[in-house]
Amino acid sequence: MRIHLGPGHDEHLATAIVSGGGTLSELDEADALVWDGSAEEFPDLPDRVRWVQLTYAGIEPFFRAGVIDDRRLWANASGVYADNVAEYAVGALLVGLRQFHASVAAKRWTKDVLDPRVRTLHGSTVVIVGCGGIGRAMIPRLHALGASVVAVNRSGRPVDGAKVTLPADRTSEVWSMADHFVVAAPATAETDHLVDAAALAAMPGSAWLVNVARGNLVDTDALVKALGDGAIAGAVLDVTDPEPLPDGHPLWDLDNAVITPHIANTRSRLTQTFAPTLEENVRRFAAGEELIARVDPNAGY
Repeated sequence: MRIHLGPGHDEHLATAIVSGGGTLSELDEADALVWDGSAEEFPDLPDRVRWVQLTYAGIEPFFRAGVIDDRRLWANASGVYADNVAEYAVGALLVGLRQFHASVAAKRWTKDVLDPRVRTLHGSTVVIVGCGGIGRAMIPRLHALGASVVAVNRSGRPVDGAKVTLPADRTSEVWSMADHFVVAAPATAETDHLVDAAALAAMPGSAWLVNVARGNLVDTDALVKALGDGAIAGAVLDVTDPEPLPDGHPLWDLDNAVITPHIANTRSRLTQTFAPTLEENVRRFAAGEELIARVDPNAGY
């Protein structure tokens, strides 16, 4: 089986292709393409390419670019980077609850100011909206810190370790059910502005919101108002809408908004982390078996 690796020639991905039983080739001779470039760089595919493996978990740019079709198999990296992002999300909750960001910014002793704001995660309930791979990786970490979990997933099938699991069509119920909230759902038409003004108003005033999904799942204008009014305690955002967040945006001026530049999944080990999944998918494709993280072009992920 011939596989083209583009646009670069990452050693981890190349080794995985060969270890899985594939042979590296030029695109016009390939049966499959492994793509770790951008959607804008995506090439025109010859008809002989029957499978495209994307190295990203979030593939919305490829849908927007119109490159994903139903003429061939597509797979992404959904779930592969779950541990990386779960670690970030739990850490983000601790940053907010323990007010680490405020202490980092402080230039003087601030005990009297910070003491009333500092809280513990122990004994709290955390809602994970979009409780897939990232959420499942978060649950044991949250349990270790003494927190319980309410999970929201598409089907409503119980998630191991969650005290309650609700289907996505009941998401509106969870905003008043917990202390803190993590957004990890895929970006689809149904999840656009999932966290809107009504959701923010239903949250407790002590709540911290963490977004590790996509920026458009949170209504930015509504969040700015809620943070400015003190309707919730704060937010940690690894993704924003717009992204990159422009200089001078109101979020930069809010001391209860912590913004990181889309680094929850560290790029330093991205291809190394993905390589075992790629190797297995190469083997599966050659054997005619179901691929890991196969994309549904109709569902949008």
